[in-house]
Amino acid sequence: MKLTHIIAGAVAAFGAATAALADPAIIYDLGGKFDKSFNEAAFNGATKWAEETGGSFDDFEMQNEAQREQALRRFAARGSNPIVVTGFAFGDALASVAAEFPDTNFAIIDMVVDQPNVRSVVFNEHEGSYLVGMMAAMASKSGTVGFVGGMDIPLISKFACGYVQGAKAANADVNVLQNMTGSDPSAWNDPVKGGEITKAQVDQGADVVYHAAGGTGRGVLQAAADAGILGIGVDSNQNHLFPGSVLTSMLKRVDVAVYNAFTDGTSDNFETGFNILGLKEGGVGYALDENNESLVSAEMLDAVNAAAEKIKSGELAVHDYTSDSACPVM
Repeated sequence: MKLTHIIAGAVAAFGAATAALADPAIIYDLGGKFDKSFNEAAFNGATKWAEETGGSFDDFEMQNEAQREQALRRFAARGSNPIVVTGFAFGDALASVAAEFPDTNFAIIDMVVDQPNVRSVVFNEHEGSYLVGMMAAMASKSGTVGFVGGMDIPLISKFACGYVQGAKAANADVNVLQNMTGSDPSAWNDPVKGGEITKAQVDQGADVVYHAAGGTGRGVLQAAADAGILGIGVDSNQNHLFPGSVLTSMLKRVDVAVYNAFTDGTSDNFETGFNILGLKEGGVGYALDENNESLVSAEMLDAVNAAAEKIKSGELAVHDYTSDSACPVM
């Protein structure tokens, strides 16, 4: 398997790269592909495709906002196809570049770009967050649980709203503390601040804390483990980071979205338009493995799995903050 990795700071080297013109490409959001969360899930999906097919892909780790459009345009100009970008912040850059390269297929995760050659993949994060919210409330001994978000945007409030709704469904009296890390992209990669926020929530009585904060979440989980409480991971399965201290992880199958885009794009079967991945589609869920199985009781599993089936069937509707910001439980 040959992976042509284009590292941050090497944008000028695009023209000299040796990948075949039809190779797919992926551009990660700030935080890097080994953030143990969102970007790493995307990398894992691309890697799975390469391992199964023997194919090659190019990738790029950004260092600043200016590289979004530059990297997109350079990949498109050299013939990469399809090109996947991870994160809502690519929206404007992709809308511009996709219009310039109508014969190139693009996919964007967490944003909708209305171009005929773009697949827009969004997730029902609120559904998965509802399930881990139930688990948090059921595991809590103090009756107080926490949520630490990354950048203060509607997408992260979507996680928070679902989490609170699930926690309240399991225990109507539970207290849910909520904090965002910041209001700019640096909020995704500030584990020190994530740890500080978590410690503050612990001081207020939280004994389970869920993060939706990208690389910042490493600090959340570390602080939770240090304090002897439980953390909840996000996007990738983060149970292994602190075995016995991570109650579960809310899985957001970014890896599936990337794998599907690479598979479809390289087999001339690429469908564009709006693509939603929720519980029913296997796009979100929770992680159970040897690292957390002793923390999750049979009662928790029964309650969460019953709720999941109701969500899949439509019997239970979890509020979507991005459609209606009037979250009924926040």
